[in-house]
Amino acid sequence: MSNLLSIDWDYFIPLRQEWSGSYLENEKNIISIWYKRYLEAKIQGEDIESNIEVDTELLETFTTTLQARFNIDKNAKLYVSDSHRLSYYIARQYECKNVYSFDAHTDLGYGGLSSLEFEVNCSNWLGKLLNDSIIDTAYIFLSPFSHEESIHFEEINGTFDIKYLKTDAVYNMPNISYIHIARSGAWTPPWLDHVFFELIDSFNRPYKTFDFKHRHWDPRNISLADVLHNII
Repeated sequence: MSNLLSIDWDYFIPLRQEWSGSYLENEKNIISIWYKRYLEAKIQGEDIESNIEVDTELLETFTTTLQARFNIDKNAKLYVSDSHRLSYYIARQYECKNVYSFDAHTDLGYGGLSSLEFEVNCSNWLGKLLNDSIIDTAYIFLSPFSHEESIHFEEINGTFDIKYLKTDAVYNMPNISYIHIARSGAWTPPWLDHVFFELIDSFNRPYKTFDFKHRHWDPRNISLADVLHNII
């Protein structure tokens, strides 16, 4: 039996609620929107580049939990993408029966069971895996910075086998054969990408990337007019 460990980079970042909406995963929302937010905040006298950082304590706790409580196969395959929806295709391709998801969002689908009738996307991939009978159980570790709660998904929770866990309650974990790390660039700032790659490197194994582009971040040499031209 194969199991997938699926990690969204936004799990480790205290993002603001107004940034946690639904976005198309395109270049505008992966890079241009962050320039817009940075420059608009600067006009208000705030430096969000300094204020929004990775929670290093949470990152360390996560790493310790993986080492102490998860059984990751020596030859487990590692995949990296921008969109978290790749987890759906990994689980389907390799017939994974369980998914362990660390995320600031449940990705079960927003709008009840009807949201699982849409095509696979970053907001419903986990719910689609259950609805399509690809996996048996979804284990969700919601970020302490998440703006979501399990009660927001009562219809889906009542239909499928979904368990919400805390890292300190993890024990007797099965073997993990596949690992996917998603940057989710529409929700995570580009100035933190270097720490994202440190997380990838911590697994100390080769990896494959899918639909992943490096983000050039240089807000000191761009104007708000330039950003708005790309946003609108």
